[in-house]
Amino acid sequence: MKQFKTILNFEFKNYFKNKSFVGITLFMALLIAVVMFFPRISEQFKDTQTTALEDKAVMLILDNAFGGGETIKQTFETSFPDYNVLLTKKNISEIKSEIKSEEAECAFIITSPTSYTYLVNNLSMYDSNTAIADGLLTQIYRMNKIIEAGIPYETAADLLSADITHETENLGKDQTQNFFYTYIMIFALYMVILLYGQMVATNVATEKSSRAMELLITSAKPVSMMFGKVIASCLAGLIQLVAVFGSAYVFYNLNKSHWKDNMIISSIFDMPLSLLIYMLIFFVLGFFIYAFLYGAIGSTASKLEDINTSVMPLTMLFIVAFMVVMFSMAGGRVDNIAMLVCSYIPFTSPMAMFTRIAMSTVPIYEIIISIAILIASVIGVGIISAKIYRVGVLLYGTTPKLSSILKAIKKA
Repeated sequence: MKQFKTILNFEFKNYFKNKSFVGITLFMALLIAVVMFFPRISEQFKDTQTTALEDKAVMLILDNAFGGGETIKQTFETSFPDYNVLLTKKNISEIKSEIKSEEAECAFIITSPTSYTYLVNNLSMYDSNTAIADGLLTQIYRMNKIIEAGIPYETAADLLSADITHETENLGKDQTQNFFYTYIMIFALYMVILLYGQMVATNVATEKSSRAMELLITSAKPVSMMFGKVIASCLAGLIQLVAVFGSAYVFYNLNKSHWKDNMIISSIFDMPLSLLIYMLIFFVLGFFIYAFLYGAIGSTASKLEDINTSVMPLTMLFIVAFMVVMFSMAGGRVDNIAMLVCSYIPFTSPMAMFTRIAMSTVPIYEIIISIAILIASVIGVGIISAKIYRVGVLLYGTTPKLSSILKAIKKA
């Protein structure tokens, strides 16, 4: 136990002596501060500027179907409050020229009661003007046809403006609400495992190439060394994440009133406590199982340059698990067969089971089984990795084959 504490303490301190580690943490906290304070800062700039008469973008209407009266203008003004709607009698080439010169942002050329041409210089992927205009002109067309049929205007207006109300009673999880913080957790787990796993493998390979491992292995048990290194890296990773996400939480609360209209940001910081606990459980266990494997693979590398090649199969396995979860989330079906199977495989369950818990209703016994399998796998993989670590000291020269490693482990 004393050996384990010594190794844990030494490895843990090394992370905080690493300037890159500290620098990245401070940079991320600063970046989040800038993002969280951005609405407040932008409002301050707006307040200092003379914006008494805020200019609106110009929207031109060439009406060749409804007579060009003020009625069509008023209707468009109601539906497009962010635009300065102007009727025009200019020809199409002149209107295009105004749009290209940015005198106007867009224009509607209404050719008939049921057709129009929408002119815009650069069509944004978020431009919803045509969808609004479709509904608007459809309502006008129907109103005119109903009036022509002899129905009074008031009756026609009541028919077309009838509102349909509904209530939704959610008996399970709201995937829309939970999607964003589930995505962030999965992506954070993905990045931390790849970053710190590679770091563990590199540290082990560096010790081996410098022959320091041979000296260490004679004075400490392999299990103590492997568990000390992995737990130290896990603690360092958790502290870094707590520093980054903790600062985000603090800065968000300082600017909460400025983010109240942003549903995405609000949902991220409204994560239920139970889900946060599950996130920590699967995060820590998932980190352990991959860090042990990265450490074991690092001990078998003959040269530091061989690390990337050696860990490639493990990295690809993790990427496949990540892609399965991402595609399932994007499709809105997190309880498909692939996700159900991945929920019990220790290499994929940290992401798959957490995603199902966050975005679906999972029986408690399934969660317990998944966590139990994961804990047993972490212990088993940790012990096997320690044996590989001990055997790896003696393996120099060419990269050892799997069969030779297994034989060495049986003898260890």
